[in-house]
Amino acid sequence: MLTIRTDLAAEAHQLWQESAGKTTRLPGVLAREEELEGFPLTRVEVLDGEGEAALGKPRGVYLTLDVSALWRREGDVFRRTVRAVAALLEPLLPEEGPVLAAGLGNPAMTPDALGPRMLDHLLVTRHLEEALPGFRSVSGIGAGVLGTTGMEAAEWIRGAADRVKPAAVVVADALAARSLDRLCSSVQISDTGLIPGSGVGNHRMALNREGLGLPVVSIGVPTVVSVETAAKDLVARSGGDEKQVSGLAGQGLFVTPDSIDYKIRELAKVVGYGLDLALQPGLEMEDLEALLA
Repeated sequence: MLTIRTDLAAEAHQLWQESAGKTTRLPGVLAREEELEGFPLTRVEVLDGEGEAALGKPRGVYLTLDVSALWRREGDVFRRTVRAVAALLEPLLPEEGPVLAAGLGNPAMTPDALGPRMLDHLLVTRHLEEALPGFRSVSGIGAGVLGTTGMEAAEWIRGAADRVKPAAVVVADALAARSLDRLCSSVQISDTGLIPGSGVGNHRMALNREGLGLPVVSIGVPTVVSVETAAKDLVARSGGDEKQVSGLAGQGLFVTPDSIDYKIRELAKVVGYGLDLALQPGLEMEDLEALLA
């Protein structure tokens, strides 16, 4: 039996619709299509336990922005992408108070390096409060992965939070998708936090309000699709029989774009700049480029 893996609430909702029929309304879930800065936006709200059970996602708001236009490099698409990410993040963050941003993942593995590389574009200000009056206090931490640090990301972040006393934590991580079309072409933002590694079957300690005792906002980009998920999706689209690809089940293989180095580099900048603008709304892109140079 092939297993479909996805971290995206929009895809989980789509899967439910495919199994139940498009005319059936999913109890406990609100979903609608919108547009922001010219990009398609899917808003999924899990309202209660019934919705949680149906989608396999904790209750909260999931915003999935389609940024596939970023790779066509038309006009001011990069700036619009950054502005859209900032606009989605800002309402989910506390209006004031320090913020701790954590980049999750293994910097030595490109598909998993989104979080650590995002920190290269994060405007950290906690150490410059006297020199930069009026700026929000922001700290950053690279939490690494259990296999190289011997510590869970949640343990790193909890320790840093005990010291910094933030009003909220923002975590950035690479995700897994169902569809090949989503690879490096969607950004999911949520107020529910996340469970590192869940999309690839390697569940770690949850990073959420219950675990950290603080609001946790997550930013994720799907960078991999499991081979069995991709095969099942392609077979379903072509009307074929799942048995044709049943040998792929449990292989633990993943697909990632051939241009993954370039795309991770650009997306890390989008996520970092978007978070900067959400936290320091008085700044413009030119200000960020000067301050981070």
